[in-house]
Amino acid sequence: MPSTDITRTRKAIMAGWMRLSPRWLPFADAASADLPLSRILRLGLFQVSVGMAMVLLTGVLNRVLIVEMGVSAWLVALMVALPVLFAPMRALIGFRSDVHRSAFGWRRVPFIWFGSLTQFGGLAIMPFALILLSGDTQGPAWLGHAAAALAFLLVGAGLHTTQTAGLALAADIASEDKRPRVVALLYVMLLLGMLASAFTFGLLLAEFSPLRLIQVVQGAALVTMVLNGIALWKQESRNPGRARGEGIAELDLKDAWQQVSRDGRTARFLLVVALGTAGFTMQDILLEPYGAEILGLSVSETTQLTAFLAGGTLCAFAFAARRLTHGADPFRLAALGVLIGIAAFAAVVFSAPMGAPWLFRVGTFAIGTGGGMFAVATLIIAMSIDAGPADQRLNGLALGAWGAVQATAAGVAIALGGVLRDVVAGLTPHLGAAMQGADVPYSVVYHLEIGVLFVTLIVLGPLVGMRKRAEQRSDAAGSTRFGLAEFPG
Repeated sequence: MPSTDITRTRKAIMAGWMRLSPRWLPFADAASADLPLSRILRLGLFQVSVGMAMVLLTGVLNRVLIVEMGVSAWLVALMVALPVLFAPMRALIGFRSDVHRSAFGWRRVPFIWFGSLTQFGGLAIMPFALILLSGDTQGPAWLGHAAAALAFLLVGAGLHTTQTAGLALAADIASEDKRPRVVALLYVMLLLGMLASAFTFGLLLAEFSPLRLIQVVQGAALVTMVLNGIALWKQESRNPGRARGEGIAELDLKDAWQQVSRDGRTARFLLVVALGTAGFTMQDILLEPYGAEILGLSVSETTQLTAFLAGGTLCAFAFAARRLTHGADPFRLAALGVLIGIAAFAAVVFSAPMGAPWLFRVGTFAIGTGGGMFAVATLIIAMSIDAGPADQRLNGLALGAWGAVQATAAGVAIALGGVLRDVVAGLTPHLGAAMQGADVPYSVVYHLEIGVLFVTLIVLGPLVGMRKRAEQRSDAAGSTRFGLAEFPG
């Protein structure tokens, strides 16, 4: 083929991609001249490490501890929920990073770095806890439980600190009109990290052994430091003025929170976040044991369930972002996600009596889709909350409050799900023949989640009405289109 034809073909291909990306890629316009896409993606590596830690805690270790090592589900649920003890600190961490004064003039970098070290420390302790729990040592059983609890707590504290400060850094370096898109793109990085980690862990643990699991945990600790180190490199510029205390907001936490929550809808919105998150996450440590005990899935197959969850969430994210850019109401998208979640849990419940692993996988994917759509919509709303004047933006506090509510609700729901499953399992022998099935304890939890999601719809309803009335009031000003950078209503 002549060189002129090759050149013409390349130009045609490039022109086609240029026409395709703005239409089909929800965040193709997140980059700018000051913040190129390569820098955004490099910063997003901290989200990949957070996603990897989440998969390891809730997608691998909980199944291994319950099924292979025989640890009680309620105890594992409490371990997985231990990070909830640190979750309310996300708002404080965000605020402290807003007003932090360091010798180098950094605000976010110190918090991201120490969060990474804490996360690494938890993963470094985990192999020793697994050795103690395996029974291959002469140590007391409580020591293994204590070591595992400490490891879960450190990993949770580290990822909460890293994620809160990292998202605030992204909001700092992005321009006003690009900020919601950049942070949303970082959320996609989190989902991709979960998806890739789930498939990788599934492949590595296809031939399961305690030694292989320890190697996987050690590898995750090393990868965490590498990814977060690359993510931080030359992201936040040094500000000598801030090192001298110049330009730092003279606010205490109470005053700063009054700025963020002065809108009367903020409290109801955070309640919606709490209820919806609890409704979707109560099953977090139960899906894998459910697949193993009820449907006979292997370790590799149950680990890959996290990939189904992340894949469904990623699809929901792309759909929601595309709908938002075309003027969709984010509260309505959140409600749609809740409705999908209700149908998804019904599918999971019916997979046991039908003996249908395929229906279980479909339900798992749909849980990810509904939960992802709900999370995306609430994230965009939280990003658009007016958090102070331009020279004293409280991005860390606004995102920290959203993250604190979400993480706290998730932790409480996870613990409640595990405890409820064990309590019902202990009561089933006394409840008659109809309640003797091995799937009954799990089914009770799934039905409770359906009920919580219905309550979420009830609380969410007035917020949708508020936006509709606000749109009618704004018609006179000619503003009826919702964009990612605008607060709904």
